[in-house]
This record gives sequence, C-alpha cells and structure tokens, in this order.
Amino acid sequence: IAVLQRVKKAAVTADGVPTGACRQGFVILLGVLDGDTAEEARLLAEKIAKFRIFSDENDKMNLSLGDIGGEVLIVSNFTLGANYSHGNRPDFLDAEAPARANELYEHFVSLLRAQDIPVGTGSFGADMQIALVNDGPVTVMMESDVLRKK
Repeated sequence: IAVLQRVKKAAVTADGVPTGACRQGFVILLGVLDGDTAEEARLLAEKIAKFRIFSDENDKMNLSLGDIGGEVLIVSNFTLGANYSHGNRPDFLDAEAPARANELYEHFVSLLRAQDIPVGTGSFGADMQIALVNDGPVTVMMESDVLRKK
C-alpha cells in the first residue's frame, strides 16, 4: 500500500536526526503487507513515476513527477496494514515481517531512483516525524492488488 501526498516540500527526522527531504513532489507512506512481492513494488513504482497529478498551465492535473522535476520522500509505515475490524485497538498482523518488509522497501526506493527521480527516505523501523507542506491537499492511496488486476 502506498499513500501519496502531493507536497510543496517535506522532511523527515528519525530519532531526532534528519534523514531525508524532498521539494515539490510526493511524500509516500509505504506499507508492506504479508505476502507482498518485488513485482508489486515494481507495479507501484511504475505507476507512481508516471502518475499525472500535478497541475499544468491550465490548472488541470496532467503532469507527472518527471514533467515537473519532482522529488519524493519515502517513509516506511507498517501501520497501513492495520486491522481495525474488531474492538478499538488495531492489530498489525497483516504487516510483513520486518526483515522482508525492509527488503521490499529498499527495493521500491531503488526502483524510483532508477527512473531518475530524486528520493529521500526515512529510517526503516525508527520513530519518525514528518514535516510537510501539503499541496492541494491531494492524497491518493494506491494498492498493488488494484494494479495487479489490470
């Protein structure tokens, strides 16, 4: 699962230490779920790189990251796998095990970098704080299951 927030700028600190930042582009909260694969990371990365959600000269969402020279800040977020169907306290049993989740997170980062997109990152598994200036706000949730069905 990837939650994209269109931003003017953003920065993340992990355990009080700055680890990554971006200018105009996306903050991507990336949740790796149990059973996710490198193929799903590829599907998300390709869609995000080409996703036309930035405004053109007619104020129409028609431009991609590459079109605007955009950047991304990718932050791992296991809580995107929350199961909240019972009680008032979620469980996170659907989140992938940390070692495998980190492997897929790093793979996802490398896929976007391979498309010449500047990427900043958080620190996997750390306590992080994100400061950002939303643009819009425009927020989109992408699920690899939806892309796989095409």
